[in-house]
Amino acid sequence: QVQLVESGGGSVQAGGSLKLSCVASGYIATVNAMAWFRQAPGKEREAVAVIHTGGGATCYADSAKVRFTISRDKGRGTISVDLQMNNLTPEDTAIYYCAAAEMEVRTVTAGCSSWLNRAEYAYWGQGTQVTVSS
Repeated sequence: QVQLVESGGGSVQAGGSLKLSCVASGYIATVNAMAWFRQAPGKEREAVAVIHTGGGATCYADSAKVRFTISRDKGRGTISVDLQMNNLTPEDTAIYYCAAAEMEVRTVTAGCSSWLNRAEYAYWGQGTQVTVSS
């Protein structure tokens, strides 16, 4: 099993920044991608950004391009993934979830749109609230 623990959510005014962090532990040997998703009230959970834990390749949803940056670091028995969010707007208000995947080769080679597919992720954190006020 893989455990994911998020931190860093909070409240900020429009135009501000927040950094979310996620630490994966447990049986992470086969995890090759980690991502951030978000779910706003009344909406479906959507992908924000993905990073491959090996080579570091990244992929962003259109809403996150330019403003958000995903990064990763590997420790002894853990993988840490951060999401730096800048120039936040009220539309970014949501619960943000960290997720981990054991992507098959065909998914990896399929490219960004496949990496953003929620169905690829088997492991999820509990979520952290981000609230952006106008």
